[in-house]
Amino acid sequence: MITYYTDGSCTPNPGPGGFAVIKEMKPHILGGEADSTNIRMEGKALIAALRDAAGEPCEIYSDSEFWINVITKWSLTWERNGWKKKGGEIKNLEIVKEAVMLYRASQAHLIWVRGHNDDPGNELADVWANKAREQHMASQQA
Repeated sequence: MITYYTDGSCTPNPGPGGFAVIKEMKPHILGGEADSTNIRMEGKALIAALRDAAGEPCEIYSDSEFWINVITKWSLTWERNGWKKKGGEIKNLEIVKEAVMLYRASQAHLIWVRGHNDDPGNELADVWANKAREQHMASQQA
């Protein structure tokens, strides 16, 4: 079974963002956006891991309890209600829909891990998400 750790970074928030996917304890996918949020970057990291797994059984560890809830719980109600929620619009709806679609077609098990709590995979994902943000910022300035 494939093991992934994902994380996103944005400093300031909102601002330049980066994300990382760690596969089998090695940096595997990095990405970023010039104008983003922590939430967007966390979602993009999960999407990248789901795509990379390509339907193979996997475990995806994330410190984003928000995204795990979005994908596994809240989206069910939102979809039944025409992709609307009680409090108004769903932010980052395009990312939500893509993550949900990929998850439903996957054999992924999403696992929440407490961030900044000495979990080696989560710490590695955090380091590389920050590096991805810095690399993206540097490429925008070049």
